[in-house]
Amino acid sequence: MPRIATVSADTPFRERFAAGLGYPLRGGGLATCVVLAFAHYLAILPSYIGVFAAFALWGATWRYAATCLLHTANGFADPPDIGVDENPSAGNGLTAIHLLAVALCFVSSVFYPAALWPLVLLFALTLPAIDMSLAFDGSMELAMSPVNWWEVMRRFGWAYLIPVGLNLATGVLIVLASVAAAFLPKLVSLPLFAFAYTYLIILNLHLMGAMIHQRHESFDIEPEAEKLVREAGHDEDTHLLEQVKAVASGDRRAAIGMLVMRMQGRSAPAPLHQAYRDLLRQEGLREGLLEHGHIWMAVLLANNEPRRALGLAQECMEIDPAFMPDAPEHADALAELAARSGMTRLALKLCRGYLSRWPRSPDAPRMGLLAACLLGDDLNQRAEAVVLLGKLAAAWPEHPLRKDIDTLARRLQEQQARPA
Repeated sequence: MPRIATVSADTPFRERFAAGLGYPLRGGGLATCVVLAFAHYLAILPSYIGVFAAFALWGATWRYAATCLLHTANGFADPPDIGVDENPSAGNGLTAIHLLAVALCFVSSVFYPAALWPLVLLFALTLPAIDMSLAFDGSMELAMSPVNWWEVMRRFGWAYLIPVGLNLATGVLIVLASVAAAFLPKLVSLPLFAFAYTYLIILNLHLMGAMIHQRHESFDIEPEAEKLVREAGHDEDTHLLEQVKAVASGDRRAAIGMLVMRMQGRSAPAPLHQAYRDLLRQEGLREGLLEHGHIWMAVLLANNEPRRALGLAQECMEIDPAFMPDAPEHADALAELAARSGMTRLALKLCRGYLSRWPRSPDAPRMGLLAACLLGDDLNQRAEAVVLLGKLAAAWPEHPLRKDIDTLARRLQEQQARPA
């Protein structure tokens, strides 16, 4: 069975967006853009033939874009082939709604020009919610409910503005195409603008599919790609791991190089990172382990996996006691998490490292205050905590936390003065 090109739901959206710009230009997406662009010559046929041809081409465009949305929402990395239909009922619904929107805009531009832009704005705001609702619910009645539109917008937050912006760009381009057709030869303008807005429509619905895929658990969706991968027993990364293990038995350095190439391309799953660290450890590449620790830790924190990042920081500190995350906000977050998790000594190491590396950071007093609490309350090292608090008070006399620093210092001194 051929390997399935999939995308991890944990891939940051900025990576999905950057990769998505090329999505309509490969495989079935590019073939669709080219075929539909040249097929728009049918729209210049006389009488009603051209009108029906234009609507048929719009229907084909939205039908394929709807398939791209569903294909992406199911976790597939590449555009579907022409003729593939993920969900005929949802595809039909999406096609009908978008054709209705285009028809209303066309009628408005001819008979009520003043209503055109309000209509374009209305459709730009509501169509993403309708499209995504149809993709994960399949119910036309639910998709057309304003209450459901608001719920979809609320769930996606500010990210919802991305498909809205693309919808506006698509609407503007369609209007410009109709205007420019009066100034450019139709033989030039028709395929040129048709290719451009077919590209935008496919990109738009692909990115909506990516947003659904990232949040599939909150919508109780199990991506089809994951099921196929489980049934096949492997995906591209699993296959790579198998190759790496085979190569590592004879040449660990070459196996390390294979993993480096993969991890430079896009976000890699945890098993690849772990395999890379295992090989580095077997080769005794201490500096490589620490450098990778910095990189992977940043990725884990960006992907909202702080506990795994904290475990990685602890592992790196065992290799080099002087190891510290290379960004103050990372050290801050991990120190707070370690303290909340009862990992007092690890939290204290992170706080001390923070104060040593970024002593003039505006958050240094807060890190120092946390370190003093850990020393005085958890480790019973009150004298050392009081000394640290004195240094903080001297270095930051006007800081908003100065009162808390003084209060903790007095409490610890009082506790020191009490007989044992």
